[in-house]
Amino acid sequence: MKPVGQSLKQFVSLWLVVLLSAMVALTFADVVGRRLLNTPVFGANDLTEHLMAMIIFSGLPLLTAQRGHLSIDLLDPWLLKPHWRAWHKLVDVLIAFVLGLIAWEYLSAVKEARAINEISPALMIPRSWMYGLIAATSALAAVLALFAPMPQLIHLSQESTS
Repeated sequence: MKPVGQSLKQFVSLWLVVLLSAMVALTFADVVGRRLLNTPVFGANDLTEHLMAMIIFSGLPLLTAQRGHLSIDLLDPWLLKPHWRAWHKLVDVLIAFVLGLIAWEYLSAVKEARAINEISPALMIPRSWMYGLIAATSALAAVLALFAPMPQLIHLSQESTS
């Protein structure tokens, strides 16, 4: 299972690099077109909005599986002791619950977007597929939150070597 997980991680990482590169290129072309040629890229706002959502939510499961979310380590010397293991599992369940709620809401948004034929303003890109991506990746992140490894206490001397 490890090679499959590693391959999937590499694929998602590469996908995120491609999406981010596309967004940077689009923004660069839009700024150059706007400033030098007085002609912005048509639909740049729509494309940027969709690319941003794809970047954030495509990376969400990967970030969740690695416990990469923002955390405050001020109390780590106390909270990362073995007797706090149940507390960490409770927090994992809470995170999974919140991500599950996000997935549920976006699943509802998919149905609504299809029903009203919701599209982006300039390019008329259907929104339902983007909402579906958000729902699917949030649901996957919710499952991965339940199986994330326990946090470890890392000292500053260990951080610099990794």
